[in-house]
Amino acid sequence: MANTLPMTLRFYQKLSSAMVPLAPALIKRRLKLGKEDPARVSERRGMSRDVRPHGPLVWIHGASVGEVLAAAALIERLRALNIRILLTSGTVTSAAIVAKRFPADIIHQYVPYDSPRYVARFLDHWRPSLALFIESDLWPNLILSSAARRLPMVLINGRMSHRSFPRWRRVAGTISALLGRFDVCLAQSKVDAERFAALGSRNVITTGNLKLDVPAPPADHAKLERLMAVTRGRPIIVAASTHPGEEDILIDVHRTLAGFFPSLLSVIVPRHPDRGEAIARTIAAAGLHAALRSHEDLPTAAADIYVADTMGELGLFYRLAPIVFMGGSLIPHGGQNPIEAVKLGASIVHGPHVFNFTDVYEALDGAGGARRADTQEALVKQLGQLLADPAARDVSAEAAARVVGELGGALDRTLAALEPYLLQLRLEMGAANA
Repeated sequence: MANTLPMTLRFYQKLSSAMVPLAPALIKRRLKLGKEDPARVSERRGMSRDVRPHGPLVWIHGASVGEVLAAAALIERLRALNIRILLTSGTVTSAAIVAKRFPADIIHQYVPYDSPRYVARFLDHWRPSLALFIESDLWPNLILSSAARRLPMVLINGRMSHRSFPRWRRVAGTISALLGRFDVCLAQSKVDAERFAALGSRNVITTGNLKLDVPAPPADHAKLERLMAVTRGRPIIVAASTHPGEEDILIDVHRTLAGFFPSLLSVIVPRHPDRGEAIARTIAAAGLHAALRSHEDLPTAAADIYVADTMGELGLFYRLAPIVFMGGSLIPHGGQNPIEAVKLGASIVHGPHVFNFTDVYEALDGAGGARRADTQEALVKQLGQLLADPAARDVSAEAAARVVGELGGALDRTLAALEPYLLQLRLEMGAANA
């Protein structure tokens, strides 16, 4: 196989092998930055204290929180077939979400660093029966080594963004050599399918976006009751999954809206909770009072803005507020997934940069289920209208729920496409139990 690889991938393999002696320094730096779990760094070298379970094992890999959560319903359906799951991801936050929201029998591992030695160790230990890669986290050694072992691989919920596509086209031979190793590519949309096919994917099928089928996030009932008690009577806006550069705008928007709605409470849920302290300082510098959830503060009457800098509590705040601004959209990040908020009855407002979920936002905007605000002034106007008009909020939320219902079904289509592989696994399970 190596002789047929493009020069770029041969060079990558040699370079990633040569970099192994630098791994301790890399790990040390990432530990210092809080990007690694000190108790589990050995997993990054392909080693594990966990034992491989008996029988077929489906390996599912996603980059981080969004990809892992997109696979939640699929994992539940596979568990119902008594199939054991190995779930890998690359971030501490995703590991925390798995520990908090997934069943205890799901085996989570950090994906090994993409060196041939570490990848071989990982594959030797786990010996997966089927590999499902979510979206577009394509590590060359992971893919090439799996293919060399004749491990069936499927790309699920495949996404090729408008930014990534032209970059990959410039190295068409490289991406084709990777995508061509997958047996099937299940794409989120027709546009994604066309892009994957153009880049060398075989057997491309449009199955839809699994994120449209995710269940609403959970919430601790006692915590919700407490929040509702201390905020009763206040109009509330939640700004979900915000990124640097957005909080400054949202603070100004809050100040303007508070002139019309004096008891307004804005809740900022940063995409990365470790930014909470910095956001609180920015709020204080603007002359407003902040309360920090990580400090176990509550949004009392004295708080103007509540910074919800904790992990896994979006379900709590989506239930608390009828209006949600989706972050990552005022800056060129591409927007965050609005589906969970919609499923909990929110009216959605977003900025212009939503290219990560183009189809979803176009459908929501077209049906009146979401409102777009291109400028700070437009954001004030859209949020102000929803705050002033509960009936408009209800109409928007109902329209959004209809759109999400119509766009759903990706889970069933994904399972249908995977059925030949799952049938083979069930046959193996039957033979092992005979």
